[in-house]
Amino acid sequence: MKKNEPLIGAHKSIAGGVYKAFKEGEASGCRTMQIFTKNGSRWSGKPISDADAKKFKDEAERTGIWPVVSHDSYLINLASPKEELLKKSIAAFLDEMERCELLGLPYLIMHPGSHVGSGEEAGLQKVAESFNTLFDMASGFKVKALIETTAGQGTNLGYSFEHLRTIYDAVKQNDRLGYCYDTCHTFVAGYDITTKAAYEKTMSGFDSLLGIENLLCFHFNDAKKGLGSKVDRHEHIGEGTLGDAPFKFIMQDERFAAVPKILETPKEKDVDRDAMALEKLRGFAAG
Repeated sequence: MKKNEPLIGAHKSIAGGVYKAFKEGEASGCRTMQIFTKNGSRWSGKPISDADAKKFKDEAERTGIWPVVSHDSYLINLASPKEELLKKSIAAFLDEMERCELLGLPYLIMHPGSHVGSGEEAGLQKVAESFNTLFDMASGFKVKALIETTAGQGTNLGYSFEHLRTIYDAVKQNDRLGYCYDTCHTFVAGYDITTKAAYEKTMSGFDSLLGIENLLCFHFNDAKKGLGSKVDRHEHIGEGTLGDAPFKFIMQDERFAAVPKILETPKEKDVDRDAMALEKLRGFAAG
């Protein structure tokens, strides 16, 4: 794999073992990749054996697909006002961090969670407190937690840059945090990037509040719904309300050349839509 190729890829399945994701990624033309280190819809998973961890690292070396990032379980809610669920979420997130450490993954992407009625301020503080607990428990870990921008559905937190800043300011070891910018989520949350002027305004706002150097991963998803709709529905690149332009802006933005850009768009049985989208993105990078 050519090292000067754009740093683009997709979320791939680990069915049959974590190392199996590389075969899928290779087939689609990924240079980077996202995985779950266990089933994303369950609290716990089978431990990763030393043998599987070695196979994973060997496959990474063989294919040149790197970095590989992980996404945590969708069940985890570090903002939960319910003590039992919060404890369960912290334990599950610590397990996710341990799995990343075992595989040598640099980033663990997470949704900041939902306040489920306790209010945004209380929810954001609870997320920060959870991180403070986790980072103390995971002393010496190298993996960074990347807070993902969200769509703002229901009581979900993280749909504004201000939310992310509030969490950052309340986390003691905030050098262990970074951000994942989801193009669909951020657009439907109200941040426009469909014109050059809108793109520059949004990225300038991100930089002012959060620091552009802390944007460490992109999720590349078009959106089924419109600007400010707060409806989290992903669409294929260029086939939704975002269109091609935002992806061209990002692919041609030199500040993000070394930032992984990962598809989370719908899969189809008989067609490798990931491969098609990645080819399209390579074209955008070339101008």
